[in-house]
Amino acid sequence: MSINRKYVPIVVTTSLFLLMFIAGSFRYNGFFSPQVLLNLLIDNAFLLIVAVGMSFVIISGGIDLSVGAVIALTTMISASLVQQLNWSPIIVIPLVLLIGALLGCGMGAIIHYFKIQPFIVTLAGMFLARGLCYVISIQTITIDNPFYTAMAQTKIRLPGGSFISISVIIALVVVAAAIYIAHYTSFGRNVYAIGGSEQSALLMGLPVAKTKILVYTLSGLCSALAGVVFTFYMLSGYGLHAVGMELDTIAAVVIGGTLLTGGVGYIVGTFFGVMIQGIIQTIISFEGTLSSWWTKIVIGLLLCLFILLQKVLSARQAIFKS
Repeated sequence: MSINRKYVPIVVTTSLFLLMFIAGSFRYNGFFSPQVLLNLLIDNAFLLIVAVGMSFVIISGGIDLSVGAVIALTTMISASLVQQLNWSPIIVIPLVLLIGALLGCGMGAIIHYFKIQPFIVTLAGMFLARGLCYVISIQTITIDNPFYTAMAQTKIRLPGGSFISISVIIALVVVAAAIYIAHYTSFGRNVYAIGGSEQSALLMGLPVAKTKILVYTLSGLCSALAGVVFTFYMLSGYGLHAVGMELDTIAAVVIGGTLLTGGVGYIVGTFFGVMIQGIIQTIISFEGTLSSWWTKIVIGLLLCLFILLQKVLSARQAIFKS
């Protein structure tokens, strides 16, 4: 039985994750346990959330380089308002989510109406968000608000003695909602259509402008939500939080099987792309003799391999069509 070419990357991603987990289980004592798997989610919940937003952007044929800076800005705004001005988290969290969504909406509008490359617009957004962090403060702002500390320390017990954090619940809800939006709504179908061919989508009468702006709004919202989760994780705001996370996010999405050219990709693939990054970090941690920089090296190699795989599949598809 042959596999549809568009499913090959996600099958490779899933298989690679399983192989890495099995290999780790054979090599390291204690690796094969539910808590090790759950720790992947606990440590990468914020990356999973931001990767969901990036998936929609890349499927639509775009890119968003501002996500890491928006996360940092979210932590800084949250920390300054909660810690220094004593605002309630009930006000602060919706406010930072709104700010993230508005930043994404603004970038999406500029990209569409001014016909500027997403790379340039989101790069400018990255500098803007990172700069605003230092307008607020150049120092780390530690958070000791009871709500934030409770969110950071609360453990949800599972059968067998394992546990997860509240951040994991948030991330899994985001993933489930994204799967539904991508595959069962007109917005999701429009995103795939625009990524496949924007000109064809226009000729079909699809709302291209609205969809593109919503895609970047969704990415900004996911980045801000990831920033909220990251604030729970770090209990601080700092302008250098999440430096380089935009590259980790793009790597996770591409390793998850989403085509950089747009039109093809699955949220489930992104989930496993994030888990692969997490399991690489875990293997290096269990090894104990390797530098943490090996994580970047391995992810870089995997990224190159998946891009080559995408190129080969695209070339074969083109030959098949001709």
